[in-house]
Amino acid sequence: MLAATFFDGERWRDGVVGLGADGRPQLRDEEPSPGTPALAGRIVGGFTDHHVHLQLVDHALLASSRLGRVVDLGGDPSTVAGIARHHSGGSSTRRGSDASRTVHYAGAFLTPPGGYPSDRAWAPAGSVREIADSAAAATVIEELVAAGASGIKVASNSTAGPTFSDALFRAIVELAVAHGLPVVAHAEGPGEAQRVVRLGASQLAHAPFTERLDDEEIAEQAVRASWISTLAIHDPAARVIAIDNVARFHAAGGTVRYGTDMGNGPTPVDLNPTEVAALRTAGLDDEAVLRALAPVDPLDPRSLLLLLPPGSADPLAARPLTAADLKV
Repeated sequence: MLAATFFDGERWRDGVVGLGADGRPQLRDEEPSPGTPALAGRIVGGFTDHHVHLQLVDHALLASSRLGRVVDLGGDPSTVAGIARHHSGGSSTRRGSDASRTVHYAGAFLTPPGGYPSDRAWAPAGSVREIADSAAAATVIEELVAAGASGIKVASNSTAGPTFSDALFRAIVELAVAHGLPVVAHAEGPGEAQRVVRLGASQLAHAPFTERLDDEEIAEQAVRASWISTLAIHDPAARVIAIDNVARFHAAGGTVRYGTDMGNGPTPVDLNPTEVAALRTAGLDDEAVLRALAPVDPLDPRSLLLLLPPGSADPLAARPLTAADLKV
């Protein structure tokens, strides 16, 4: 066993690390004995990408990535559920099954008839459900709950078609909350980010990029919702707006979650250096970026463990911890 310093999601702590019964490194929350040799470096759990689309990438690449958890925000529920089982070890007879990665998913986008992204060629079959009224919403949400959804994704893009009325959006939120599920909203178009949060969305799938929110709106958002960054996907003008909004949101105490919209263009199936750089431009230091990355619990024996160089908190410097690292 080696003495180790690890990040628990909020702060650095001391523990010990060695090989588990399965031959993989395992961290324990124990005070190292005096004289215990120390690991050369610091440990974090595998990182979280809070906004991915696994049907649009080669999801098998997750197995060699630094991501321990991903959240799929728009796909065919049955297909994405199968991908989730594969990476959780639920399909252990398959070659390449990897039990150290966790996939959460919202299932299909909920949108009004003709709403975004129902007309997009990139949207896989089954990834969009068009909702006309609260009865239809109740039926679809029941189906998504049965499919294992961990949240409900609602599209509210006024630049690309109709959006839900306030009453129907609020009804969708109430139905989701009744099942213990948060609503994650794709908000695009003037005033949409403010509207969907006012109506009960607890998370924005993209940090607001249509317009600069004023400081009062930022303060309200910081209290009522978290933002998934997705800064790197935007064209230069929208990226400037989004980074400015995130900088003031973070300064106001808002919760920023790292997310890349993986699958939107040629994004890596791994930690995205461009996204990390944009978060730094928005004023997040290394430890704030680590918190945005929401590492998985490193004390869970199933978790992917990453090693940072001695004294470093830069997530881009992380690599998987191996048995070779534990040799004295």
